[in-house]
Amino acid sequence: MLRIVSLAALLLMALAMAGLVIRGAFFSTQPAVLMVEIGAAALMLWARITFGRRSFHAAANPTAGGLVTSGPYRYIRHPIYTAICLFAWTGILASWSALNILLGTLLLAGAIGRIFCEEQLIIKAYPEYGEYARATKRMVPYIF
Repeated sequence: MLRIVSLAALLLMALAMAGLVIRGAFFSTQPAVLMVEIGAAALMLWARITFGRRSFHAAANPTAGGLVTSGPYRYIRHPIYTAICLFAWTGILASWSALNILLGTLLLAGAIGRIFCEEQLIIKAYPEYGEYARATKRMVPYIF
């Protein structure tokens, strides 16, 4: 069941991002917004490099090779989802409309859905995840 919910959340994220791209709200040319988007892209790249050559699993299956707790994972448990949401919401706030905010909310809901599914699957594969989760936040250090 978790894998099905995870796939649905991924689809929701993809559709929301596609909607934002179509509406021109995903990327920005405003200098301040662009700087934040570059920072978000750098966070995603750092997380991908830290995670290593493990493959992406659409159904949020835990990967072999041990729990990653270094790099950005030292501070937040889900830096890739954080980077996606930061990137998108920066563009949304720069060119906001009710529809863009709705799409951003759907993107965030999909990311949170994936996070909760992944955590349930990861804790089964890596019992030490519970201790790691108590020491780090999901997306925003010191808050969530």
